[in-house]
Amino acid sequence: MELLNFPKYTFRFKNRENKIYIFDAIRKKFVVLTPEEWVRQHVVQFLIEEKKYPSSLINIEKELIFNGLKRRYDIVIFNSDGSIFLVVECKRSTVPILQNTFDQIARYNMVLKSQYLMVTNGLNHYYCTMDYEAKQYHFLRNIPDYSKT
Repeated sequence: MELLNFPKYTFRFKNRENKIYIFDAIRKKFVVLTPEEWVRQHVVQFLIEEKKYPSSLINIEKELIFNGLKRRYDIVIFNSDGSIFLVVECKRSTVPILQNTFDQIARYNMVLKSQYLMVTNGLNHYYCTMDYEAKQYHFLRNIPDYSKT
């Protein structure tokens, strides 16, 4: 897999039935290593190692229903009170981050009501905070570390 715009992390891999799997420490199982999963696993490690978020507050690929349609978010970080702190949308590195990506995470966030949003393709990362009164998001240089939440 290609190098991404994250620090270097150590991952566990296995090969089964001519497919490569990567161990997901949050889901506690091996999952098929797709280009998007490669990005997702780097984001998880970034959130744990660099931003110091406890793995117990991180959730990966769960279903949500928006306008009667089933969707799956990539990564959510919860506050200790159960509210949602951060929603992350991951794309494979070859997918450019365009307005439709922000529209997708904004639709998810209508249901999730997160304080922060992150969109990444592993090479480019965008961070936003939500202004629910003005119904818009504001771009940030980064998201806060866990100790500052």
